[in-house]
Amino acid sequence: MFLNAMRDACMRPLLFWFALAPAVILADQVPQTAADFSKFAEKLREEAITHIEPTVVIPTMRRLPIVTSQTYPWKRGIVTTVFWVGEAASARNPVHNRSSSWDLDWESNYGGFDDPEPSHRRNFAPAAFVPRLNPFYCALPYNDVTHSVTKPEARLVIPWFAHAFAREGESVCRDRWIAIHNQASGKTCYAQWSDCGPFRTDHWQYVFGNDRPKPNLNKGAGLDVSPAVREYLGLGGIDYTDWRFVEFNEIPRGPWSLYGTNNTFVQQTRGRIERVTGATAAARSGPVAAEVRGAAVGSAAAPVEQARVILR
Repeated sequence: MFLNAMRDACMRPLLFWFALAPAVILADQVPQTAADFSKFAEKLREEAITHIEPTVVIPTMRRLPIVTSQTYPWKRGIVTTVFWVGEAASARNPVHNRSSSWDLDWESNYGGFDDPEPSHRRNFAPAAFVPRLNPFYCALPYNDVTHSVTKPEARLVIPWFAHAFAREGESVCRDRWIAIHNQASGKTCYAQWSDCGPFRTDHWQYVFGNDRPKPNLNKGAGLDVSPAVREYLGLGGIDYTDWRFVEFNEIPRGPWSLYGTNNTFVQQTRGRIERVTGATAAARSGPVAAEVRGAAVGSAAAPVEQARVILR
């Protein structure tokens, strides 16, 4: 009875997907376990998006985008719109943002509603809570995974696929960093690719190639950015920016480096702290520890000092 009640409660937010789903859902298709429900919900979300867009075209070797170095080319003059975690579905946003293409619990994992109202924000983050994911996020109109399976063209068109691929069905695009430049303000900021859109998830020819974004209801928008990106760059609701992929070692520290378990900066800092903590614990519990207490610092303290240098 508890499982049925839990499943019924979880299914209510998916009524939007049922309305868009192209096929009738039969009784024997309803998931019976939490794991089945997660796969079922992901499938419905993907079907809702693919119901709006055409079928993807698998490239041939002659049509591959050419990347000759680690410096990725700029996409210039791209219509850019603002979206946010927790945004409701609307005519210009056909899929709600309580979930992302890669995270069914995006709003919950983020920590709450990423309120875009400027008066409800502080230091490029929502004022009501500390975000658990990077508030500098974006969406591009391609997803390398569908129905928990890696798309066949992904390994051909994604420049970093070979060294980033871990397992079938796991995205190599999620949390990838991009640089975004506003020519009007002269500012550049950095954001992590956290969702797919606007409007489509199949346009690899634009994301990784030389095509321009396809026409859509938002004036041919080819990039969605978060309220934090909007604030930093001084963008309007619909604006123009330049963007390109960047390697992590190209990114300077800034407000985009402060928050989020998915944030590479935060992950590196956490790793350094854990190494310092581990070295401290080893020094305190080692054979020299008793001599160190109340006496001059001996050789057991050396690993601690070496670890502390990492944080400087």
